[in-house]
Amino acid sequence: MEIRFKNKSDVFNIIVTILAAAISVGTMIFGVIKLGFENTWPELVLNIFYIACVVMMLMYFFKWGITTKQFNYWCTLNVGVTVLLRDILFAPQLANYPLHLTCLTLSVALILMLTYFYARKDWKTYSKCNLWMIFIVDMLIATLYNIDILLESPNEYSTYLMVEIWIRPTITYGLVACFVKEQGE
Repeated sequence: MEIRFKNKSDVFNIIVTILAAAISVGTMIFGVIKLGFENTWPELVLNIFYIACVVMMLMYFFKWGITTKQFNYWCTLNVGVTVLLRDILFAPQLANYPLHLTCLTLSVALILMLTYFYARKDWKTYSKCNLWMIFIVDMLIATLYNIDILLESPNEYSTYLMVEIWIRPTITYGLVACFVKEQGE
């Protein structure tokens, strides 16, 4: 079985991403069982996109019939759709309004960054700093959501959300790690 990356740190990045995503998806399944489908179905729908990203990451890692351009397109599209659905179109109402506006602004910035990244004719010229900014903005959004959850009165759904909210930054980390490695080749 041939793998795309030979450097141990690159392999580690992909393995960490896949394990963290698997834990998050497991948390989502546990949440559906414990809290019921009527309370958790939006996260279940979003996780379909995340699972698709993880499958494509595995296909890309093991060179299973997916090119760099296909990987770039479909993963960028999947992450963009989740940002659009979760954070813009169906944004949760946060307890703190300035926090809500900050999350919405960062989400729009993330969509623009992803669009600009993919729209470049020669996307390999996108700098490593620009790639890591995609991850940093996504991580900031997740951090702000967790802060909001801590500011609100905790309930049984809070713990589930605090774990599950980190799946997209984890996926973004893996995608950026793949793209940064591919840039040098």
